[in-house]
Amino acid sequence: MAGRIDARLAELGIELPQAAAPVAAYVPAVRTGNLLFLSGQITLENGELRHKGKLGDGIDLETGRQAARLCGLNILAQAKAALGGDLDRVVRVVKLVGFVNSTPDFVDQPKVVNGASELMQEVFGEAGRHARSAVSAGSLPLGVAVEVEAILEVAD
Repeated sequence: MAGRIDARLAELGIELPQAAAPVAAYVPAVRTGNLLFLSGQITLENGELRHKGKLGDGIDLETGRQAARLCGLNILAQAKAALGGDLDRVVRVVKLVGFVNSTPDFVDQPKVVNGASELMQEVFGEAGRHARSAVSAGSLPLGVAVEVEAILEVAD
């Protein structure tokens, strides 16, 4: 039987990607107490990099939002893997941190990271509302436009 969050994902027409394996010396998730810390997720889709480049230099705001949403989908995939396949164990999305590969004069990082924030609210409802930082980065791993990390409160 599908859980409440799996049913919500299906209702939204969202299919989560496979959780990607780490590409460096880190683990995708660490749980301490009732907090699950998820490493930064980039714009991988079906094993391929998407949305490479800089906001303000070739990547527009809507593409940036789509990139952040894809990062959010990868966060959900990593959380599902870390929680034994049960996203119903997510009590609350506590915080997202979004990094936007952007030019020095680009100032809409918050609008870009809304792509991930709005996804969390669509999926988890009120429990998806979170604290957040949205910052500019001069460059990101593998040249991607956006990277997002998360902290979730989880139940046993």
